[in-house]
Amino acid sequence: MTAAPLVFTRAVPPAPEYAGLDLLATAVLVLDRDGRIRYANQAAEVLLDMSRRHLVGQPAPRLFSDEHQFERLALSASAGDASQVHHVAELRRPLREPVAVQVLVSAIEGDGGGLLLEMLAIEEQLRVNREDRQLGLSEANRLLLRNLAHEIRNPLGGIRGAAQLLERELAHGEQREFTRVIIAEADRLQSLVDRLLAPHRAPRVVAEFSVHEICERVRAVILAEFPQGLEIVRDYDASMPSGRGDKEQLIQALLNVVRNAAQALGERRATGSAQIVLRTRVARHVHIARRHVRLAAEIAVIDNGPGVREDLKDRIFFPLVSGRDDGTGLGLTLAQAFVLANDGNIEFDSKPGRTTFRILLPLA
Repeated sequence: MTAAPLVFTRAVPPAPEYAGLDLLATAVLVLDRDGRIRYANQAAEVLLDMSRRHLVGQPAPRLFSDEHQFERLALSASAGDASQVHHVAELRRPLREPVAVQVLVSAIEGDGGGLLLEMLAIEEQLRVNREDRQLGLSEANRLLLRNLAHEIRNPLGGIRGAAQLLERELAHGEQREFTRVIIAEADRLQSLVDRLLAPHRAPRVVAEFSVHEICERVRAVILAEFPQGLEIVRDYDASMPSGRGDKEQLIQALLNVVRNAAQALGERRATGSAQIVLRTRVARHVHIARRHVRLAAEIAVIDNGPGVREDLKDRIFFPLVSGRDDGTGLGLTLAQAFVLANDGNIEFDSKPGRTTFRILLPLA
């Protein structure tokens, strides 16, 4: 520290009393009266890419790119007229790029002195906000689809039945051809309605599943559908543990995502340069569907296609929204529904030449 030592007026309880902070997904540091780290939770270890053993005892200002700025922030928080101070700062990380964080500094009640630092990466905050918005839209879409599908089914059955009765009364084959068109279109719409209702009608079968078994099943199906010009690369984390969920739903969800990627690679498949990467990683201390999850599986589907059009990015999971003329717009909608049904989350990032869909599934 280059400035005068921090002096606070409130005490920090013994470090073991903060063990409950490990349950939080937010990075938390507890400082003593001299501004040194007394406790760091597991999320702080992940954010800073340093173990608790190395963090404890370090002067907290050294973690920040602007040490003086942090000291001013800490002094403001410890003053009697402000118990909490919000700020945006940049964290240093020894082996990784610096990261911008939202910092909340709170004075700890008690005798002596101490501070509690809560830090959330700004990118992580944006991701949480996107997830909250996605969950709200997904629930609204689910209710809309169920109501719409039920409203369509009854008149659709009546139209089909009337067309069948009319066909029996018609004497000429040319006239019957029109009724057959009506019946065929009614059946097509009925199939569409059934697909819209599929995630809500089928009972869930929860059992242990292997993430890599799901990936291999999907890989085999896609390579059978697209045998020419497409390469599917495996990038698996061998340490991935098993999870619990509806394996068939998860297979269908991943299949829809990978098939969507393969279809988007039409031009590259024609030249033999289409590539999809199936990547699995273990994620620790993440938020999924507004819940803190200690251990999760991340399945990433990465393709080298043209990317998602800008006008579709905010609506990509909406039903009946498709970037292809021959698409139904249900594949990603159903994928999202199945992932959410298994307490997971799905999001994407896209630019020309690289589109990544990430599925997070809780493991513990």
